[in-house]
Amino acid sequence: MALAIFDLDNTLISGDSDYLWGKFLIKQGLVDAENFEQQNEQFYEDYKKGSLDIMAYQRFSLAPIANRPMEELDAWHRQFMEDFIQPIYLEKAQALVNSHRDKGDTLLVITATNSFVTRPIAKLYGIENLLGTDPEVKDGVFTGEVDGIPTFQHGKVERLNMWLKETGENLENSHFYSDSHNDIPLLEEVSFPIVVDADEQLLAHAQKKDWPIISLR
Repeated sequence: MALAIFDLDNTLISGDSDYLWGKFLIKQGLVDAENFEQQNEQFYEDYKKGSLDIMAYQRFSLAPIANRPMEELDAWHRQFMEDFIQPIYLEKAQALVNSHRDKGDTLLVITATNSFVTRPIAKLYGIENLLGTDPEVKDGVFTGEVDGIPTFQHGKVERLNMWLKETGENLENSHFYSDSHNDIPLLEEVSFPIVVDADEQLLAHAQKKDWPIISLR
């Protein structure tokens, strides 16, 4: 038994849930479409380049759900899953997750996207353990701020190390699957880094390191 860690966006699903959540908000008329879409596109380009200001992005992303009743947000999310996530669910990704489960491995999703958006997606694949950027909650509602360390770049390593101490898990014979060069710090930490449908920067790095390269598409 070992730890099997999965990135989410463009790894287990064939798209970016954070970016698509923005598209959902626009489609539902829940934000100012033109202004929000322009900012959403710019942040997504910054992410792909590796230059994303994660705190600025998180405040932008969390603002539409701040001070909203949780029941309302849960209803939004159910519609989001139906309209945007089910179409990009990957059967090959599910088979990979199942293969690790069948071996008795502990399954963990770790993603820069906030945990409100991503927890139901992880559960779609039957994965209960999730480390995402946590929205701050006060008096039963999201404040629009981040609680703790964002799970982005080196922040993924920091949060994982905290989780390992809490759970007693370890990285012996661990796997991590990711598509993004932003995840190189964590890929360097595990026993078996595996590159999935990688961006150009990660692909070049993986080829130098002789890491396995796979596709789940």
